[in-house]
Amino acid sequence: MNLSSLREIDLNELRQIDLNNIGTAPRWVRNTLLLVLFVAILAAGYHFDTSDQRVTLERAKAQETALRNELVFKARRAANLKTYEQQLAEMKRSFGKMLQQLPNKTEIPGLLVDISQTALSSGLEIDLFRPEPEQKKGFYAIKPIQIQAKGTYPEFAHFVSQIAALPRIVTLGDISMQPIKKGSPILSMSVVARTYRYLPDHGDQ
Repeated sequence: MNLSSLREIDLNELRQIDLNNIGTAPRWVRNTLLLVLFVAILAAGYHFDTSDQRVTLERAKAQETALRNELVFKARRAANLKTYEQQLAEMKRSFGKMLQQLPNKTEIPGLLVDISQTALSSGLEIDLFRPEPEQKKGFYAIKPIQIQAKGTYPEFAHFVSQIAALPRIVTLGDISMQPIKKGSPILSMSVVARTYRYLPDHGDQ
């Protein structure tokens, strides 16, 4: 019996199979149908159960990683809590010292006199000394003073160093210097001195 005859017999057997009485089908047909059914059941089980479980597992792994990272972060913060508290206390002390360097409202006139006397003691000739209105900036106020003076460069340098040595905070800005005439050692200087006043609870007007 050749291969073509075998195929003809197999096809004839398949045509004679009664689907309502599959038990009468040849053994190889029943085995093939069982194998196909088994594969179909496995595929359906994977699709409806295993694939969902894999998705759930991946989500659980991602959540576990996030929780581990959060735990490590909180553990580090807890380990450094004492250091943070010390740094906060130091910041509060530094802030308190800075506030002590800000004049209150009653000290402003005396500070203006100190700035003026510092300029004179440095050898400068004052042409203009004009306090401007305060500029409120949240918890503090800025008091600008327009100063125009004449003097040599060393005298200006001495004035700047003496201002920096004052017990109250005073900054110098908008500085402009130029000789009063070509070749002269005497300079004309324009500068804005700024001092700062603390406003407790933003209500000290």
